[in-house]
Parts: sequence; C-alpha cells; structure tokens
Amino acid sequence: MRPVTASPDVRLSSRIADLPGVNRRRVEGLGRLAVVTVSDLLRHLPMRYEQAWAESNIADLRMEALGTARGTIVATRCVPAMHRGGKGRFQATLEDAREQIQLVWFNAAYLRNKIHPGMVVRVQGKVKPFDGLPQMVNPRWEQLESFDGTPHQTARLLPIYPGTESVPSSVIQSLVARVLPVVAEQIVDPLPADFLRARSMPLLAEAIGHAHQPLTEDEAMGARRRLAYNELLLLQLGIAIKRYYNRHELTAPPLHWSSAIDQHVRDRFPFELTEAQNKVIREITSDLRRCRPMNRLLQGDVGSGKTVVALYALLMAVCERKQGALMAPTELLAEQHYQCITDMLQGSTVRMELLTGGGSAAGSAARRSVTNRIRQGQVDLVVGTQALVASSVQFKDLAVVVVDEQHRFGVLQRAAFRQGGGADDERADSISRPPSSPHYLVMTATPIPRTLSLTVFGDLDVSTISGMPPGRTPIATRTVVPNQAAEAYDHLAQRVARGEQGYVVVPAIDEAGDENPIQLKNVREHARELQEKLEGYKVATVHGRMKRRTRELIMHRFRRGQIHVLVATTVIEVGVDVPNAK
Repeated sequence: MRPVTASPDVRLSSRIADLPGVNRRRVEGLGRLAVVTVSDLLRHLPMRYEQAWAESNIADLRMEALGTARGTIVATRCVPAMHRGGKGRFQATLEDAREQIQLVWFNAAYLRNKIHPGMVVRVQGKVKPFDGLPQMVNPRWEQLESFDGTPHQTARLLPIYPGTESVPSSVIQSLVARVLPVVAEQIVDPLPADFLRARSMPLLAEAIGHAHQPLTEDEAMGARRRLAYNELLLLQLGIAIKRYYNRHELTAPPLHWSSAIDQHVRDRFPFELTEAQNKVIREITSDLRRCRPMNRLLQGDVGSGKTVVALYALLMAVCERKQGALMAPTELLAEQHYQCITDMLQGSTVRMELLTGGGSAAGSAARRSVTNRIRQGQVDLVVGTQALVASSVQFKDLAVVVVDEQHRFGVLQRAAFRQGGGADDERADSISRPPSSPHYLVMTATPIPRTLSLTVFGDLDVSTISGMPPGRTPIATRTVVPNQAAEAYDHLAQRVARGEQGYVVVPAIDEAGDENPIQLKNVREHARELQEKLEGYKVATVHGRMKRRTRELIMHRFRRGQIHVLVATTVIEVGVDVPNAK
C-alpha cells in the first residue's frame, strides 16, 4: 500500500476512498467490513492483541529463540515439492543494514503475489541455523512503509483486526496509525471530565487511541471499559427515549374490565389459577384499562402457566370486540398454542385462525382468505409465527399483542404489527389523534434478573410468575459430558420403561454433505440408533422441514403416549407442552 498522507484536511466524516494511497480494491474490502468513513475506521476495534517482541538486528538474533527483525526483501522464489505429496515452499531473503536471514513458508505459494523484492517487512518467529545462515520457518510477517536501518528496541502490543483477504489486519493498523493523530482532536467527549475522573475512565479520544495503539494490557482494558460504557449509555438513552415516547406520545385502546368479564374469562380455564398468576393478571389488567400502551415482560419457568395469563389478556380484547394476536418463534410452538387455546375456547363464539409460513404459501388463495378475514375484522384471535408481521397482514382493530419468547424476535418485529385502513383513514387519524399502538405483552421462560431486564428490556415493565401450579414436578437440570452418553441413554431407557416419555434434541436434520465436513448428530441417524437401543418402544422424529399436517400427527401421537421418545431439532426447544415427557 502506498504511504497515506495524513492531511490536516482529513475529518472524521471523510471517506476512506478519499484518503491518498487507498486503492479501489481496498475501499471495496473495507466496505465489506462496514468501514466507509474515518469515523467507521476508528470504531473498527481490534478483536485481540498479540505480543510483539522487541526487535533486534539480524546479526543479534539468538538461535533456537523467538526473535523479531525488520528489513527489506531482496530476493524471493517458489520451490516446488520434490515428490508427489511433498510440501512446496516459498522462500524470501530479508536484509537489514548488516546481515541477511532466510524466511521459509511451506505450502504457501500464494505468497508470491504478496511478498516481493523491495518490500519492507517485520518478521517474528523462531530462529534456527540453516546452511550457515539464520532462518525462520513460517514466521509471522507484516508489511511496513519504511526502514531506516534501526530496529525498534521495545516490545509492544500488536492489534489484530477483523479483516478480509484484500484488507488484512496490517493494512487497517497502518491506516489507523496515519489518521488517528490528525482526527484525535476532533473527537468530542459527551461526558464531563470530572465525571470520568471520578470513575477512573479516560477521555474518549484517549480511549480510542489506547484501543488501537496500547502500550500495555492495562491501557487496552481501560479503553475497552470506557468504550463499553459509552455503548451502554447510548443503549440506555435510546431505551429512555423510547419509553418516554411509548408512555407520553402513543395511545392504545383502553379495555373494559369488570368482575363479570373476569368470571366469564376464568370459566374458560379448566383449572384454578395460582396466586402468582392472579397477581400478574392484576398487573396486566391495570395496564390494559389505560389509554397508554402496555409494554410488559412476563417471565416464568416452563410450566408456570404463562400461556393462560396471556390468553386472559387476549380475551379482554375480544370482550371489547377487538382483535388479539399471539406470535411464537416456531411453527411447532404456534401450532401448540393454537391447539391449546382452541381446546379452552371450544363452544365459544371466538373466531380463531392460525397463520404460519408453512401453513399456506404466500399469495395463495388460502393465505389471501385468512388475511382478508383478519383485515375485515372477521377474526378475533390470530396465532402465528413471523408471518403475522408480513406486509400482507393487516388488522382491523388490533388491541393486544402477545409475543412468546421475546429473545427470539427483534424490537422491530415486535412493533411491526399493522392496523388496517386506507390512506385517507390513516391521514385523518394522524391529524385528529396521537399515534396509536396495541398493548404488548412479551413472554420468556429465560430467567432475567431485574437489573439485566432493565438494561436489555428497559422499555418494558416486568412481571414474574414466581410459583408453579399444583402437581408440577420441579425441573432438574444436569450437565452430561460426552463420555457419559451411555449412562444418559440408560437413564432414558429406565424412565421410558416406567411409562414416561422423553425428548432427544440434536443439532442437525441430515448428515453433513461434502460442502460441510463437520459431522453433527442428526435427527434421522440418531433416531435409528435409539430405536435399536429401545427395542419394543416407539421412537419418532420431528423437525422444521416436515409438513404441518405430518408434524401435527406426530405431536398428537406423542401426547397420547403412542410415541415414547421424540428425536427432534431445536424446533421443540421452547414451550412444547407434554406433561408425561420428563
């Protein structure tokens, strides 16, 4: 790379393409790293640091020891393998002001296009004697811009950046070294100096400099701490702004609640709710009765009864003649929610639909029929996957949205539910009233400490179902290392023999092909192996490629006890409810 002149005109907003010495190939490579401006370059931080030993003259390198030297390449050549299956090698001769050293890389013919005579490089590796000359085999190397004949006598930390073939770490390091001194004074620190001193944090410009060019590991760690603090501060400010907007700018349809409605809803449940569930329902109904959108996170262990609480909120919308939607992360879980809610509402007038990506093809007559009924208000409750936030899905009067397993969806997906209505209606609404939003309830079985929830889900109020319904067995989690697999499957066989059922979750559906040599346990092969071990018992499989009807049939047989062990991918990872599967 030609020397980059650090012009005083360089700004943080300057494009990398405008820097002298950066060719089009490098610009394209940096673009693939999302580095377009000088500011982007400074935010492209090293992924780690390596210790670069103090340099010495080639004559002073010690044999059989690790050494570092710099100089000019004076000769190169490729030496082919002497026999079939042997190793070819690329050789180069490095010279400083007094001596030479031979550099050898095996199986590295590609270096002929990277290392050439006249190039200034720094090398580091173990020094050994060969034919009376010092030699380094497979040394680490980096291109330098100049060499005045004097080695750098001090050890240093070498930043290693995420790079590409056309833009290796050494090129990024060189670019940073050229622009950082020029633009450092342009970096505005958003935090007062007194505030930073009280927390033992460096100024922002100093932190960026230490992140890219640390003298010690402590400097690098201090820089990371300050930059991480900035990211968290920005996240919290964004959450605070969003929370303020939700609470003070948006409106939501207030839902009526009375003891009669409460009893009417509870009559649909085939069991009494626990006190923990009742406490959470009181928090949710308090939110739903307001004209500001509810944004609440509901967390509880698997089996604690989150779905019933969510259904209570959805039925409050139906009682107000509005619509509700429940979005699940997988088709299997959406199908289970749909079946469970359908069973509870059997005999009622609630109109329900299931909408998933695999249920019917996008644009098909069946899909258009469902979306038309949703848009016209002929559907009260919709259960589905991400298909619910497709551009073709519009609700007539959506009041409550439940998102299961919040961590599987982005914030934009959670907020992407669309209300129906023509352009004129939308324009009239925007003039006559504040922006409208449905109430949101997001659920997770992942335990989230309150402090973490305020950081990651700071725009949400938090409710926790702390207890379990009567008769629920406490969950025991154990880690089994690979050499204990036989014991684990013996335990599974014993439980199945007692009339219980089990899941076995593996990472792949099929064997890896030639393009992916990593062999992972797969559903089909593992099911065959288990069937041989569990003679007399039924082993079946379920995964995301199955047709919905096939998947439903298998899960129905599993729930009825006709299948004893279900081998599956992570499609059944969350929320699949089969009480006998222990």
